[in-house]
Amino acid sequence: RAHLPGAGFFQWSITGLSFKVKSAVTITYRYTTWTGHLGEADQEIWVPARPLFHIEVQPGVVRVVHLPHFICLAEDVNTSLCSIAHFKSGKLTLERPTRLIAFTAVLENPSFSLLGVLWRRLRSTLNSLPMHSLVLIFQQFSAANTTLHLHLIPDDKSVKQAIEKQEMNWNSKLIPPFNPLFFGSIYRVTNSTCFLPLQAHLPFCYRSPKEQQLFVEIYVRNMAEEIGLLMTDTRNDTVVWRASLRSGRNSSTITWAWCLLGAAFMKKHKTKLCSRMRQLSTILLHLRDANIINSDEEEEVQGQDMSQRRNQVLLELSEKKGLEAQEQLYQILQMKDPYLIADLEKSS
Repeated sequence: RAHLPGAGFFQWSITGLSFKVKSAVTITYRYTTWTGHLGEADQEIWVPARPLFHIEVQPGVVRVVHLPHFICLAEDVNTSLCSIAHFKSGKLTLERPTRLIAFTAVLENPSFSLLGVLWRRLRSTLNSLPMHSLVLIFQQFSAANTTLHLHLIPDDKSVKQAIEKQEMNWNSKLIPPFNPLFFGSIYRVTNSTCFLPLQAHLPFCYRSPKEQQLFVEIYVRNMAEEIGLLMTDTRNDTVVWRASLRSGRNSSTITWAWCLLGAAFMKKHKTKLCSRMRQLSTILLHLRDANIINSDEEEEVQGQDMSQRRNQVLLELSEKKGLEAQEQLYQILQMKDPYLIADLEKSS
């Protein structure tokens, strides 16, 4: 519940909800689940694209609401498949959003009930619908030696909170940007060290926060060595996520870190990337979508008069942003121009 003191635009960082209001107002909202509201027939047609919200507010005060979604728009998806679901008296009605932007669907002059973002399920496009996603790793302290739970979920705060609550009940602790994943696909989790045999397959799908979430359990008898984890898309054997785990200062805990390969690659091949990097507009769109660059920085890159100079400015900008920004750029290039990456890696 929040009391907004006057006219303005207000955003909730935890949920992703935003409201533009014309006067002071009190807004009450909570998560609810799609299960029980979206019938079986509707589930054959529609895929939830973020939580379902129950919102209560004085009518006529909210001019615009931004409802969060986890569809990756940088992948040139068909935005006409998006709708806003209203549930009134148990009946589903659909409304087209005023516009769709990164991370939110915008609805002007809204009425409120149970509200959420749905995406129309087309058999031909289900597996090619990219989602912003999260990998969560928990260490279960009540289990023998080192036992880890690896969850793969869409970037839905309500699902994340439900998993954290369940893991806390199991006496687990969360171990503190990422390629978009695809609903309906299977992801293979493996390790890069020979002493830990591991190969598990995890389907990527949406489950209501009240449902049991899928996870891979990893049992490690000896954490004396570092463990490298890889997640691979089984459709094309592309690595979409990687991390390393190692013993912490306390022998009963572990720490984890990204294996940041991008910085070393960018530094080594900077000259060739300046002359050979293509699809700059698409790359910039991905970087904007991942909040790596802002609109002013995008204009700075696009404002250069030669393609080689534009590439150079982008590479220098990613260097200034740090290791994770360079890793994001590396992952985008792997996705958009894999033959260039392969050729440069082969030459080294």
